[in-house]
Amino acid sequence: MSARVLVVDDIAPNVKLLEAKLSAEYFDVVTATNGPDALRICASGAADIVLLDVMMPGMDGFEVCRRLKASAQTAHIPVVMVTALDQPSDRLKGLDAGADDFLTKPLDDTALFARVRSLARLKAMTDELRNRAMASRQLGISDPIAAAASDLGDNASVLIVDDRPSSSERIKGALDKVHRVEVEPDPHKALVRAAESAFELVIVSLDLQGFDGLRLCTQLRSLERTRNAAVLMVGEAEDRMRILRGLELGVHDFLVRPVDRNELLARVKTQVKRKRYADRLRDGVQTSIEMAVTDQLTGLHNRRYLETHFSGLFDESAMRARDLSVLMLDIDKFKSVNDTYGHDAGDEVLREFANRVKDATRIVDVVARLGGEEIVVVLPETGLHAAAAVAERIRSYIQAQAFAIYSGTSQIPVTVSIGVASRRAGDQSPAQMMKRADEALYRAKGDGRNRVIAAAA
Repeated sequence: MSARVLVVDDIAPNVKLLEAKLSAEYFDVVTATNGPDALRICASGAADIVLLDVMMPGMDGFEVCRRLKASAQTAHIPVVMVTALDQPSDRLKGLDAGADDFLTKPLDDTALFARVRSLARLKAMTDELRNRAMASRQLGISDPIAAAASDLGDNASVLIVDDRPSSSERIKGALDKVHRVEVEPDPHKALVRAAESAFELVIVSLDLQGFDGLRLCTQLRSLERTRNAAVLMVGEAEDRMRILRGLELGVHDFLVRPVDRNELLARVKTQVKRKRYADRLRDGVQTSIEMAVTDQLTGLHNRRYLETHFSGLFDESAMRARDLSVLMLDIDKFKSVNDTYGHDAGDEVLREFANRVKDATRIVDVVARLGGEEIVVVLPETGLHAAAAVAERIRSYIQAQAFAIYSGTSQIPVTVSIGVASRRAGDQSPAQMMKRADEALYRAKGDGRNRVIAAAA
């Protein structure tokens, strides 16, 4: 997978060496020799992954990483810190700054490429979610990207899959004060529990007795109900090739035994934050989709949704020779409600009107606000006689109880007129049904309102 890799190092030979290695693996390489330039490149969107040297004059790599992760604009960019420092405290400092990994020089090419490819896949997925979430800004939703970047990565639901009590207890003990942790020694049961309980992070021992821990990792990544969970491998130093294989297969991160408590906490925090970041973006996408097809005042479907789904129901009805009906509803004398009581009261009436119509219809029926005080109900597999009965039920329900206005301090009577039409064999489109229902509604208004009129079948 190709990606734009930003190499940041103040020593030219180091930059040239990494540039040559990465280019040979078909990555696009961008370079910077100092922290400020690296920040500008990332802010411009020109980097998918950052390979960041720690020891640089002026602004060191730790500070660059902290600034990248503190900005909603760049927090999603994976950062791998590359340095000659090899002490656990140095690695922990990088992880605490927000780095996704910490590689020591001299670099192992196989490990470097496995990590870069793994993070490139993660960045590609995140970018797609970010691009879709950006559309929600145009719909008036609060900025989903800023909200997604603000999570601290605490209080996560974590499942540990390890059949060695001494190991699982140490890991659980390290995480318990910050997260909600459960242990499952049986890998088969663990897969079921992960699917049922929606754990945010699953920590898998690679050396389970009688079971390939790496296979469990890949199962977690492939199943629909667990594929969005973060997966962290724990293995021995001699498991290096299996760990690298796990990264290639989509596992998010790893730890090598003996597990350093602080590194465990830092890596878990990073993975939880990334997982929640993606979840928040998905939620933003879903919200924008819902807003695109939902009337914000009433919560009903809007005209766009109606046109699309009515057309599909019409085609299916014609193809299968099944009944299809439509109701056109209009609140009687709604203008006088607005003129007499004000538009806020009119909005209250519209919301309650929409709720009562929904209560009187089925889940399979399409209920949409056409505009103003007009609501359309599409009734699949419903003939004209049954549709007229539904319309009469709605009319009676609307009339039966006065509508509360002014936050419930007053009430007014409301009635509705309804036109009904069903699909005819010669109809070519939903528009013909809608026209007949509209004409029937006009007759109901002319005949005195508060009534149901059905067009001829």
